[in-house]
Amino acid sequence: MAALIESDVASIPQVVQRLRDGFHSHRALDRTRDRCYRLQQLRNLKKMLLENEKKIKEALYQDLQKNDTEVILMEMNPCVGDIVLALNSLEDWMASKQLPKDLLNRMNDIHLRPEPYGLTLIIGAWNYPIDLTIHPLIGAIAAGNACILKPSEISVATSNLLSELFPKYLDPEMYACITGGIDVAQAVLKERFDYILYTGSSNVGKIVMKHAAENLTPVTLELGGKSPAIVADDANIEVAARRIIWAKGLNLGQTCIAPDYVICTPQVHDDLIDACKKTIQSFYGETPLTSKDLGKIVNERHFQRVTKLLDSTKGLVAFGGEMDEESRRISPTLIRDVSPDDCTMQEEIFGPLLPFVSMPSMDDIIKFVNSRDKPLACYVFTESKKVFEHISQETSSGALLRNDCLMHAGVRTLPFGGVGNSGMGTYHGKSSFNTFSHFKPVFSTNTGLDSLNVKLRYPPFSSTKTNRLRWLLTPSERKGRGLLRTLLPYIILGAIVALLVQVYGLPEWMYRLRGT
Repeated sequence: MAALIESDVASIPQVVQRLRDGFHSHRALDRTRDRCYRLQQLRNLKKMLLENEKKIKEALYQDLQKNDTEVILMEMNPCVGDIVLALNSLEDWMASKQLPKDLLNRMNDIHLRPEPYGLTLIIGAWNYPIDLTIHPLIGAIAAGNACILKPSEISVATSNLLSELFPKYLDPEMYACITGGIDVAQAVLKERFDYILYTGSSNVGKIVMKHAAENLTPVTLELGGKSPAIVADDANIEVAARRIIWAKGLNLGQTCIAPDYVICTPQVHDDLIDACKKTIQSFYGETPLTSKDLGKIVNERHFQRVTKLLDSTKGLVAFGGEMDEESRRISPTLIRDVSPDDCTMQEEIFGPLLPFVSMPSMDDIIKFVNSRDKPLACYVFTESKKVFEHISQETSSGALLRNDCLMHAGVRTLPFGGVGNSGMGTYHGKSSFNTFSHFKPVFSTNTGLDSLNVKLRYPPFSSTKTNRLRWLLTPSERKGRGLLRTLLPYIILGAIVALLVQVYGLPEWMYRLRGT
């Protein structure tokens, strides 16, 4: 395996300053607000992915032994699709958003204007080292930011490839790729950024947030957690088994939204395990360790971590359990009769082990899920919309799916993110643009009709002024929205203006206008 390319720690402050200067010089030239500049950088990013697809596949195979289908579906296509969405939608995303106005502000211009934060930092993860670095970068570019990308040092081949390709395709005054281990990451986090997006573990997420807090830098944390697959008594067992095993098998279970454990009642427990056994054999053959459709554990440390869980569990291995240390492969493994305090139920597994927990009833299942940290996703298998809605109302998670797993991450109109211990903030599609944009409130008015302000807004105050202001400023509860109610504010405003003109006459500037 090739050695990791590491950026010079001493040069990091200079890289940060170069990009910060680049952002300010581009802003002075109006490039950060220039849609054409952003579109060109997005097209360059798309070109980088498509022109180097073969190299990307080779790097991902070296790091995680991903097959070509997995690379296209889970790494390349999400990024290319989001770039195309941004190219087609950027004009609309960049437009100022007009806001509803109350009676007092009918004649004022009130809107939200999206503007870039400035210099941003994206720290990617090793399990999907293209998608989890490039995908958020799309939003940073679309929103007009400068950006430093820090790929994970654990996925060595992909990190090295990104370091090589990045300066060939993107403007070096605005974008840089910094690579290396913990010392590099620590050096980067000591610098001041205007926004940080981190993907990885909750423990490291807390470290990132601590560094960000020193500069009051806003963050998005894409973390993980133990995402449950809840299988109700009325579920289609065969379909549930196929979709759970498919989601667990991708990247050999090293997916932040993989089903981490299955929870059901005794009524379906045994049938579900039997269906999962048959599904594994159908997907990966009688000897899964030799299947070309399964990946490998990313490194020796993580391989030992997963095998230690398998050796230490008090549950019974119902299927699988084979492993090959040399190739770092572990077959999909079903573990039954798992207790809530088992070692496999303490932290996210991030591997091909699937514990099965049995609870007496759906209410007990809900209580169990709620007793733990909020997961990044919750998967519910049931034919009953009533059961699904009950679980939806009674639990909290980053995302909730019925009768499927993982598929929400591919829907570009759905924000992706966690809640609580599984993360904060979202991205994907327009949410990426929103995440990397500050929506600046803009209020614009003119100096005409200031006589109205004299009578209502400025001192000296009186009870009459206060009552008039209260009437103008206090909204009323809507009990219907007919045509009269829609037009009523304009009618009242017109009546007030007519009355003021009748009493005080027209403002001087209007007389001058008439004179011309």
